[in-house]
Amino acid sequence: MSDCTCGQRRTDWIPLGRDVLDIEIEGLTAVRDRLGPSFEAALALLAGCRGRVVVTGLGKSGLVGRKLAATLSSTGTPAFFLHPVEGAHGDMGSLRAEDVVIAISNSGETDELNAILPSLRAIGTSIIAMTGKAQSTLGRAADVVLDAGVPREACPHNLAPTASTTAVLALGDALAVCLIHWKSFTENDFLRYHPGGSLGQRLRLRVHELMHTTGIPVTQDDVGQEEAVRVLDKGGFGAVAVVDGSGRLMGILTDGDVRRAVIRGDYAPRTPVTAIMTRNPRSARSGQSVAELLDVMEQKAITVLPIVDDAHRLVGLVHLHDLLGKGGVSFAG
Repeated sequence: MSDCTCGQRRTDWIPLGRDVLDIEIEGLTAVRDRLGPSFEAALALLAGCRGRVVVTGLGKSGLVGRKLAATLSSTGTPAFFLHPVEGAHGDMGSLRAEDVVIAISNSGETDELNAILPSLRAIGTSIIAMTGKAQSTLGRAADVVLDAGVPREACPHNLAPTASTTAVLALGDALAVCLIHWKSFTENDFLRYHPGGSLGQRLRLRVHELMHTTGIPVTQDDVGQEEAVRVLDKGGFGAVAVVDGSGRLMGILTDGDVRRAVIRGDYAPRTPVTAIMTRNPRSARSGQSVAELLDVMEQKAITVLPIVDDAHRLVGLVHLHDLLGKGGVSFAG
């Protein structure tokens, strides 16, 4: 990497980075301090929306708008992003009078965005403007104006959208979070919109919430191999736990153990199962987290794990599919 030629010493970069963050914090503070009745009015429009929330903006504002639309959709407020140029060329046909539009422009004078304002008015949608200039064309056309103006950009030329886009992003999050409270949007509601997120919640569970405790394939350590294979075949786990007379885990017999025993010529129907089982297999405790077990099972390529108590007595079995939500154990969430 070549040396910096911009005249700044390397040791100046950290203070400069902090200055940028300070400018952005300054912008957020300004927006926060101005928050007032218009914010409540915007929330009322969004909460009462009988259609969908349509977010629009161009350039960096559009990128922030896409994020806002995604956040609203995932938290119980149906929303989508409309590119203003595409809107001017036919996509406005997807809007209805019951929709609410959030239009984003720091200057409020973005030509491409303002060009669709008359059409939005003709359709009958309500308009919420997020802008740094309340008296701009966009601000005057809106039903509600959210002042997202910042004292300055972090860009040394005060040109590149930096603090202003951060302010809009944060203001959008404030709307979304307040709507979560307004609509009493719960964790279970959130999981319905995030089916992939249910795995994250599942990983935070404890093993006893998912393990099988009844009907698990288990056999005594003094039975013959043929009997153990019969239990293995009926169990549906691909493995059978082997315990002693006190219920302590002694080993495990898997489909692979049987296959290898047959190939080696070690399979003998009447010989005790202890001759071909895996002794001292890996096991887990019921109080461990699902995430811990998943790590172990994936690292060791294990699909079935016995669960034991402090005395090493068998208390359950867990299959890899149970941890991933693909098994027979239901998850009430």
